[in-house]
Amino acid sequence: MSSNNDPMAPYLRMPYVEKGMAVGLFGGSFNPPHDGHVLVAETALRKLQLDQLWWMITPGNPLKANGNLADLSKRLAWSRERVSDPRIKFTAFEAVHRLRYTAETLKFIMSRNQGVDFVWIMGADNLASFHHWQNWQEIANTVPIAVIDRPGSTLSYLSSIMAKTFDHARVDEDAAGALARMPAPAWTFIHGPRSSLSSTAIRNAQA
Repeated sequence: MSSNNDPMAPYLRMPYVEKGMAVGLFGGSFNPPHDGHVLVAETALRKLQLDQLWWMITPGNPLKANGNLADLSKRLAWSRERVSDPRIKFTAFEAVHRLRYTAETLKFIMSRNQGVDFVWIMGADNLASFHHWQNWQEIANTVPIAVIDRPGSTLSYLSSIMAKTFDHARVDEDAAGALARMPAPAWTFIHGPRSSLSSTAIRNAQA
């Protein structure tokens, strides 16, 4: 664990929340972060009527090769440079607690923040592969999920295994503002402005 003199230290613990808050959880490698990520976060804050959004920078994605993964401190700095909304809280606490899978992270968060309403946020490009996530059905049964539209992924809310499996739990987009308060399983697909940027494309362009 980092010392108090380490500039990373404030970001290696969970952000402060109060009971009754609605909090979005937006996790990713952010390698690097880009305007598409910011657009997802801003859309979620607005459409879901959140009090906070946790921008959770992960140690690494178990489903991706991490050989070209930038240092956690760099990805944190890059993320902070892109965002000015005070409701967005940056955190990398998963690294300290060696949490690699979303299901584990959610258990950890919810056991330590009782009385807070959480909702998982992800881009629609992740929906097609969501069934490959470890304990993916457990995730869907733990917290509501908001899927934010991404280019080329709009129809994933119809065709993905997750969408078909949890079709009964789909919430109309018009009710998205209440999603965080709903018992899981509950999920919605949010349409809106989309950015074609991707971290992979940016890395390839820089190579």
